[in-house]
Amino acid sequence: MSPTQLDAIRETFALVALQSDVAARAFYERLFELDPSLRPLFRSDLEEQGRKLMQMLGAAVRLLDNPQGLTPVLENLGRRHSEYGVRDEHYDTVGEALLSTLSAALGELFTPVAREAWASLYGLVATTMQRAARHAAPTTCITSPDVAPAAA
Repeated sequence: MSPTQLDAIRETFALVALQSDVAARAFYERLFELDPSLRPLFRSDLEEQGRKLMQMLGAAVRLLDNPQGLTPVLENLGRRHSEYGVRDEHYDTVGEALLSTLSAALGELFTPVAREAWASLYGLVATTMQRAARHAAPTTCITSPDVAPAAA
């Protein structure tokens, strides 16, 4: 990402962080509006979940200059989300909800540069988490040599 994009992310996150509870609530409202089937994946208190979301976004923003430090955090998060039942297609919905929430919270301050920067950051976050989730999932099936695997 370019220095301009990094600055846009930092500046806009600082503004959203001032209203983090409102932004987190709006995010989950938008997420469940886009895909109501995701609601059961969130078993915990949504207020607490919202704090975790804002903490994760804050960590990602703080580590923009140190992607090597961010990668292991995202990989761990991706593995955990896989255990919760998060699938690859859910990441697109989350990205749409995030950009929609940022747009609503920031209004005119969510410029095309800021939107593109956040989309790039979210793309990095999502692909890193998805890759870790795929590697954590069992990829082999152990069968007896004289038992044919079941048809898919």
